[in-house]
Amino acid sequence: MESTILQPAKPKGRRLGFVGATASLVAVFVASGAPIPLYERYRVADGLDTGDLSIAAVTYFVAVMIALVVLGRLSDHVGRKALALTAVSLAAAGSLALLDVTGLPVLMAGRALHGLACGLGSSAVAAYIVDLAPAKPRWLAATLVAGSPLIGLTVGAIGSGALAEYAPSPEQTPYLTATALLAACAVLLMVSPEAVARRPGALSSLRPHVHLPHGIRPLLPAAIAVFCGTWAFGGFYQAFSPTISAQSLGTTNTLIAGVVFASFMAPYVVGGPLAGALSPVRAQRAGMVMFAFAVVGVVIGLRTGEIVTVILCGVVAGAAQGAAFTGSMRSLLRRTGPAERAGLMATVYLFSYCGAAVPSLISGQLAAEGLTLETIALGYAGLAIIAAVVVLAGSGRRGARPGDGTSLAPPD
Repeated sequence: MESTILQPAKPKGRRLGFVGATASLVAVFVASGAPIPLYERYRVADGLDTGDLSIAAVTYFVAVMIALVVLGRLSDHVGRKALALTAVSLAAAGSLALLDVTGLPVLMAGRALHGLACGLGSSAVAAYIVDLAPAKPRWLAATLVAGSPLIGLTVGAIGSGALAEYAPSPEQTPYLTATALLAACAVLLMVSPEAVARRPGALSSLRPHVHLPHGIRPLLPAAIAVFCGTWAFGGFYQAFSPTISAQSLGTTNTLIAGVVFASFMAPYVVGGPLAGALSPVRAQRAGMVMFAFAVVGVVIGLRTGEIVTVILCGVVAGAAQGAAFTGSMRSLLRRTGPAERAGLMATVYLFSYCGAAVPSLISGQLAAEGLTLETIALGYAGLAIIAAVVVLAGSGRRGARPGDGTSLAPPD
């Protein structure tokens, strides 16, 4: 049984809902990005090591994946709005849990709540955005769905770094600020229209399930390579950007740590719209080739101690990720109907977070064994190169006719 799409809301209501859903998805990830600049401070003050920080990152990734697998289809039954409010509430709870980090268990608990919130955001809130998005420009929904997490993480990291360095109560103010932002988003959601009608089967939808609509399956090898390859490097920056700042720049300034993290995350906003001028296949291919070269540049910069090279190549890698990810999302969304969107969003981000979690777990173990950050980074370069090769070999496959009954737009 498919979701029943409600009668279209008035244009003003749709715009409000679209803004509210987009702001909420960004805000959930703002809260998730807030702890990252503080990791080095936690390491020094609370006796955590680099391996512990990787465990905290993996906890977050695993919580996201659990939410995606178990809750990914729930909004098709209970509505997008209810799940969006739940995501915002969980993100606020995670932020409040981190107001007093006394060790790894507290940090893991807060990150787990953030992970559950981001998992719901990546499925239900992302589907809410697509449901309410304007018809033009046609790349807008794909760009926002793919880019809001990265934009949120960037804003969260830089904002938290600045507040932790210069505001009073440095380990509490970032989380209180994130909580206030989430509360404002909750108000917006409350007055937004629902996008789908409730239908039976909510409990059965909780059975772990990976949703792969038949029409997208020929596109999956290249898309998965993009999702896993790019998000793996995002996981590297999430776990190690404070360490990069401390080792390469010799500073524990939390704002600088946030800027290093943002140097990779923020340029997505450039790459996403640029991809709109290309066909999805060309965006995938060009983005992933550029991404692989840029990651190699980051590794070279780390090994030579040239932080300018690290920053510049990180910027290029982030823009290239935006192009490749947006191209992949456009390909998949064109062949997915409204009733399949939440499940598709959950599956896309499941692959993405798996791509981030597994390398993060391995790199954390290697760091605990004494392997240097520069050596660990070589593995990420190898993964980026493999992903680029898979995209070049597998993108552009045609297993379903573009523009069939489930497509969202005519073929490019």
